[in-house]
Amino acid sequence: MSSPLKSIPVAWRKYLILPKLLSLSRSAPKDRAIAWDRYWAGIASTGAQSDVLWDSGSDHELLGYRGILDRHFDSSLPVVDVGCGHGGFSRALAAFSPRVIGVDVSGHAVARARHESAGITNVSFLARDMTRPGGCAGLVESMDSNVFIRGVLHVLNVADQAALLENLRRLVGVRGRVFLAETNFSGNPVEYVSHLGASRRSIPAPLEMAIRKLPMPGRFGPEELARVMPPDRWTLVEDGPATIETNPLMDADGDSTVPGYFAVLKGKAPGQ
Repeated sequence: MSSPLKSIPVAWRKYLILPKLLSLSRSAPKDRAIAWDRYWAGIASTGAQSDVLWDSGSDHELLGYRGILDRHFDSSLPVVDVGCGHGGFSRALAAFSPRVIGVDVSGHAVARARHESAGITNVSFLARDMTRPGGCAGLVESMDSNVFIRGVLHVLNVADQAALLENLRRLVGVRGRVFLAETNFSGNPVEYVSHLGASRRSIPAPLEMAIRKLPMPGRFGPEELARVMPPDRWTLVEDGPATIETNPLMDADGDSTVPGYFAVLKGKAPGQ
């Protein structure tokens, strides 16, 4: 007797994982701040082969952005790393920035970032929700800062994306710039997790932890940016494709990179 699976077209077999995904994601808190704090509270290790899905354990991805940052960031300004997590990018940015302030909605993430950054004198961390009104207040002495934001906007709803960008516009002032790099995977959620190695038989541990504990991510590309970037508040300076690197553990059955999108933004003063 032939297997019932053979009667299902190969292209559709990946969707057999859908009930499992729905079951796993049902436990994720609806409140974004609670979800992220519980997630980081449960992280036992960071870096390559760790618990963190989007942590490659190297500065390779950041080095790929270096030319863009050199073109657009005033090197005399501080850098605010929004959604810093455990501070991996903050520490890498500190190597060529005078001062880096990592900010994350999760207090547990910030505590880990401080611990892992001990001895690096030009980096500091603060727990704060940058989508809230006044989220940028007091971060830096003057409102002329560069902003680095990687893998944050695609996990926010449209209202929070717009609120975050408005805070960032105030933070960059006249001389600062925003650099963003985001996941821009063109498929649906099932195709996305399949790309990262999920199947009916198994799901890589970092991916399963993210599905269990975090809200379902979306994508963020040129169309999504245009919806939350009012032309009277922002100028798009440069954009293009990017490659987001994930935990190398994904290499077992999937791909440890995700198609992405980068953009550099310049803020406009009111009436400009």
